Amino acid sequence: MGILNVTPDSFSDGGSFRSPREAAERGLEMAEDGAAIIDVGGESTRPGSEPVAAAEELRRVLPVLRELSGKTNAVLSIDTTKAAVAGEAIEAGAGIVNDTSALADDPDMASVVRDSGCAVVLMHRRGVPPTMQERPHYDSLFGELIPELSARVDFATASGIARERILVDPGIGFGKRLEDNLALHRGLGRLEVLGRPIVFGPSRKGFIGTLTGRPPLERVFGTAASVAIAVMNGAHILRVHDVKEMREVIQVAAAIRGDGE
Repeated sequence: MGILNVTPDSFSDGGSFRSPREAAERGLEMAEDGAAIIDVGGESTRPGSEPVAAAEELRRVLPVLRELSGKTNAVLSIDTTKAAVAGEAIEAGAGIVNDTSALADDPDMASVVRDSGCAVVLMHRRGVPPTMQERPHYDSLFGELIPELSARVDFATASGIARERILVDPGIGFGKRLEDNLALHRGLGRLEVLGRPIVFGPSRKGFIGTLTGRPPLERVFGTAASVAIAVMNGAHILRVHDVKEMREVIQVAAAIRGDGE
């Protein structure tokens, strides 16, 4: 899953594109480099970020989705917590809704996903982006995370979303301490109890900077280590910025694990 942020303030690649066409060209490049999914986002969810209005989010993402639609075999995904944005993004060609709130922020999101027939990524998050990293705490990381994610899967299915259309994401960096982020790598296979494909998104994140001292654009090697371990421990989809490089990491890690392609 290639990350295509069309925001001015994302932690790693905010403000990278001067036009929707330029952003779409980057999406096509990621598809050529091996991304099976292009995840388009118009609102930063980095720690400390502030929400933007749906109209502004739509202004950012719709032209890019329209530019990409029909031009690539990669599945298009919309990274949003807003039902209005998801609905219009689906009309523009998105086949996946990647919701960092796991359908919790917008009461209309579940019905939009249900009625569209698209897939949905339900991510675990403690708190909200502006404050989620202030004092996160877990008495038992997996003892709390797994039941909370399971409850969101149950909510989705109770809302009429077919179980086979649901993916889960443990939300690395979203209301997690350094030790939690490291434990997620070691225990990722424990999420298999949920019975759904696991999405993992460590790319260039703050825990890598804490460990290496590198700024976001220099975290490729740290990301590679994280991605390799995630593949070995059961991740099915890796959400990354550096598609070409991480594709090779995934190929080698999967071969070592014995999963082939």
